[in-house]
Amino acid sequence: MGNKILIVDDMKFNRQILQNILKDDFEILEAENGKVALEVLEKQNKDIVAMLLDIVMPVMDGIQVLGVMAEKGYVERLPVLMVTSEQDIHLVEKCFDYGIADFIKKPFEGKMIKKRVNRIVNLYLQKGEYQSKYEQQSVALKNQYKLLQDQAEKLRKSNENMIYTLGSLVEYRNTESENSNHILHVQELTRVLAEHLMKAYPEYGLTKDIIKTIVSASALHDVGKIAIPDSILLKPGKLTSQEFDYVKSHTIRGEVIIKSISEFWAEEYVRCSLEICRHHHERYDGRGYPDGLKGDDTPISAQLVSLADVYDGLTGERIYKEAYSLEEAHNMILQGECGVFSPKLMECFRNARAELEECVKKKDGETATNEKANP
Repeated sequence: MGNKILIVDDMKFNRQILQNILKDDFEILEAENGKVALEVLEKQNKDIVAMLLDIVMPVMDGIQVLGVMAEKGYVERLPVLMVTSEQDIHLVEKCFDYGIADFIKKPFEGKMIKKRVNRIVNLYLQKGEYQSKYEQQSVALKNQYKLLQDQAEKLRKSNENMIYTLGSLVEYRNTESENSNHILHVQELTRVLAEHLMKAYPEYGLTKDIIKTIVSASALHDVGKIAIPDSILLKPGKLTSQEFDYVKSHTIRGEVIIKSISEFWAEEYVRCSLEICRHHHERYDGRGYPDGLKGDDTPISAQLVSLADVYDGLTGERIYKEAYSLEEAHNMILQGECGVFSPKLMECFRNARAELEECVKKKDGETATNEKANP
């Protein structure tokens, strides 16, 4: 930072008086009109710590100079003291509107001018230091925030990969359908339903980030089946009542599995995974399991995955059944043949019909490709 004062006045006598007052504290630059003053500013504005600017001048007056300085942002950094004998209150207001620091009236009083100029220069220098520190701190905070974002993104991807890998273990073990890709399909169907619910019913508090978490956690809805014996899980015939109860216990067994490894995941993934795993077989009328929850006592994450799971089950081919048509699957769910779901969720299901069916067609296309590649 320099230590120069720019004195702008068309009267050489006035410039000389001000120079004599300030020369002991500052290096003095002079300009005889506004045009010259702006030229000096362009070259040396970083070294100039204040400007004493006359209002009434030929070529370009003080008000015009202020206008240009305001456009270029000089006034914010450089204190301007207007030199005038004018008493027009409107002129004074106009100068302050441009952001000047003070007025110096003619005739000049040396000691007062010296004190006022030094005080204002010191204030602006302190302001500049504070601004510089603020900008440095802002850059540091932005860099820290970016680092935290990057770390959070890496953690999110790590969580999602771990969840998907664990969920895939169940799918590889479950031979209901060789090419089902059930987890991926449930995730995509869940995303579509959740996005419709977010727009239609904001009271559920869904956001894009929460939906991402729900979609990821949906991969673990059947993870408890890892603990079900092959003799039951892979039994080709009809299950006994006792065997079916054992299969139903996969909701609770899955919850135990997730809790046992929860220390490796972010809290929101653990909470959402537990909700979905335990409650994705609950029903709106309380006739689901394992807790017989009614209405919205079932977490919305589990409600969404439950509907997606049922829809994929109906539209997908299984060893024990053919795939239902899109029309049949749609009507079976709406008519309550697969359990009772939330009226709000049913509205979203109807509104999202085209997107959901597109997901199924995409799935069917993938299956056909797989079959062609592996005849």
